[in-house]
Amino acid sequence: QTVTNKVIQKGNPKTGKGQGRQQMIIKQINSPRSNTQRQGKTRRKTGKCYRLTILCDVSVCNLYSPHNMKQVIADNEFLGRGNLGNGVQELMGTPVGDRNNWSISNYFYLQVLAACFYPALLEDDSLPLDVKQRAESLLRECDGGSVGSYTDSSGITKIKHCVSQFITRRDGGVPSSPDNIFIKSGSQTIMLKLLIHSKDSCQTGVLIPVPTYASFIIALEEQGAAIIPYHLCEEQGWTLQVEELRKALHTGRKTCNPVALYICNPGNPTGHIQSRKSIEEVIRFAAEERLFILADEVYQSCVYGDDTEFYSYKKVLSEMGSTICSTVELASFNSVSKGFMGECGLRGGYMELVNLDPAVKEYASRLFSARSCPPVVGQIALDLMADPPKPGDPSFPTFSEVGSRASKEVFAELPGISCQPLKAGFFVFPCLHFSLKAIKWAKKRQMEPDMLYCLRLLEETGLHVRPGCEYGQRKDSHHIRFVHCHCCELLHVCEW
Repeated sequence: QTVTNKVIQKGNPKTGKGQGRQQMIIKQINSPRSNTQRQGKTRRKTGKCYRLTILCDVSVCNLYSPHNMKQVIADNEFLGRGNLGNGVQELMGTPVGDRNNWSISNYFYLQVLAACFYPALLEDDSLPLDVKQRAESLLRECDGGSVGSYTDSSGITKIKHCVSQFITRRDGGVPSSPDNIFIKSGSQTIMLKLLIHSKDSCQTGVLIPVPTYASFIIALEEQGAAIIPYHLCEEQGWTLQVEELRKALHTGRKTCNPVALYICNPGNPTGHIQSRKSIEEVIRFAAEERLFILADEVYQSCVYGDDTEFYSYKKVLSEMGSTICSTVELASFNSVSKGFMGECGLRGGYMELVNLDPAVKEYASRLFSARSCPPVVGQIALDLMADPPKPGDPSFPTFSEVGSRASKEVFAELPGISCQPLKAGFFVFPCLHFSLKAIKWAKKRQMEPDMLYCLRLLEETGLHVRPGCEYGQRKDSHHIRFVHCHCCELLHVCEW
């Protein structure tokens, strides 16, 4: 019975000599014999006998046998963002939520960033006054007046205050403390490190929605967490139903220790948004089951429709009964990569912690401090997102948020496609209704039907969309994820 696997390092790490690796498997011997009777090296530990078997020398890049490596690839085939566009001469659109790929730019952000990187531009008369003032203010917070300097590990203090004020305005006066704000690229991963205990005898579980985007699944697997899926109800506009959460939690507790509930609101790839009532129900459920809430709210500024409003989990929690509002633990996330700013490559975001025990928060601070400071350019972008130009500022006329086209009506005109109403976010997730013949044709080619559809769509039209099988979906259902900000004319090439 194999009880553990480990890779050991041989040689002198200082000189670099003898740096080959050996893979060692420790096997428990169920019926120990005397040392003279046993073959191979042995070690006694807690009354049990273990045999150390050196399997083979392996290089740094070949820790798996070819067979095992193929299995790893197969197990993770749906993860990542493989380039479906290889070999296509001309692509129409992009499958990712990157504003820069849509030829949408905001000159205020670009001008401030440029002035911070090249302060000589502050003498240029072509820059608006508010751009110069903001750049000068930000440079004063950087050591040596340079964006190339280190900052505090949790972010520049002034920017943390700016983010805190943004949250307070957003939530209608609910107070936010800069001490609870952590600026990082990759805050979710650090939070998972705090919650997930790989040394526990029982694997730590996290409830996640289906469908969801693959990068969070990758982060969970990297931390060794057990994934507990709960399905959103497509027929009711991708709503989150507490009964489905209870069902998933009951199933998960048979194999792991569930500690956290991950929420994506507004949703990716579904484009849904939770009502206040739905959020209250989820918070009560988390309180009853003692679950930590991870609220991914990066699309909060992309909300469409007169009857649609974004409510943050923190705001709703603060207005519930004193017992719940002071005990439910919450981490909420926002980012410059998403929302109306959409600067994906700048890598700036924040996490706000609510109701954490002081000792736990101190430990979280140490985890953050173990890493270097977040990229300064991302911190600057976060400051600009949290405090954009106001009416009366010189840059306000050129500052605008991204609007949305009503994609549901367009998809409704296409045969074989249905789509739930778009409420928020960058994406729509229409359902494809294939004939039985089409499904059999795809299976004959050992492909998911929606993956084959995306490939054919790409080959014949150049339109690049992603298959629903990458995000998770109910059995025998098929979807595509589409960036709704593309021109409606592009959608008509989906007809078959």
